[in-house]
Amino acid sequence: MDLRHLRYFVAVADCQSFNKAADKLHISQPPLSRQIKQLEEELEIQLIDRNQRPLSLTEAGVFFYEHATRILSEADYLKSMTQRMARTQKTLSIGFVSSILYGTLPKVIGGFRKFHPDIEVRLHELNSWQQIEALKSGKIDAGFGRMRFEDPSIDRTVLREERLVAALPINHFLSKKNHKSISLLDLEHEPLLLFPKEPRPSFIDQILDIFDERKIHPSNSREVRELQVALGLVAAGEGLTIVPHTVAHVRKDEICYIPLDDLHITSPIIISMRHFEKSKALNTLLKVAKENYGK
Repeated sequence: MDLRHLRYFVAVADCQSFNKAADKLHISQPPLSRQIKQLEEELEIQLIDRNQRPLSLTEAGVFFYEHATRILSEADYLKSMTQRMARTQKTLSIGFVSSILYGTLPKVIGGFRKFHPDIEVRLHELNSWQQIEALKSGKIDAGFGRMRFEDPSIDRTVLREERLVAALPINHFLSKKNHKSISLLDLEHEPLLLFPKEPRPSFIDQILDIFDERKIHPSNSREVRELQVALGLVAAGEGLTIVPHTVAHVRKDEICYIPLDDLHITSPIIISMRHFEKSKALNTLLKVAKENYGK
């Protein structure tokens, strides 16, 4: 039994037809039938009920199908990740959420390049959920995000808990009072701009959870496409928003940033990598990230 037998069997099971499976596999039908027959003879059991139309699996065939698809998936994953590791010797693809780019991430990238000047760094703007999927598919090698997810195939390290601040128009009455901090209750009935509108889940859900945990229900909220749109609307006097502290230098002549008075209102900065990935480049990236975010 080899992977070819498994692929042929799964194709027949999915298509419920030898002819359709042969077309899908780009082979003729007779050799496909012989391969499946050889598989059944090796196992000494019937996997496919050929008396049914469309074809159906026997009870043993259903069991075999479930495990065969899992083995094929793991084999494909092993192939793509091995190829990906080989490519990281020349390139390193990093996912990031936009708000992190305003802070320490550029320093991390610069620090990494000092150790590996011959490796090309490619950056991809992806939300935290998209980063997990991109890591699994091999599209990226590491991700810098904010949402907490549990996945056995991904290692995640919290680099920093970043305080959140309210961003208000410069002429807003709360801005003019020169508060050192304000509470979420102060924002309950203000026009609140939440971002990003999609894809979800993302930073918007983190903010909504913070309000919900404190039993505060914003009465005038609006979802906008992204961080830059939210800040542009704040500058135009269309509302206020909540952003990580690292963003608090953007458009300061038009926007007033005021810290929230609850020190527990934070947003994590998390680096994610594939479990058991031990390349020298990724170890360097993690080391540089910890050093910079730990300052």
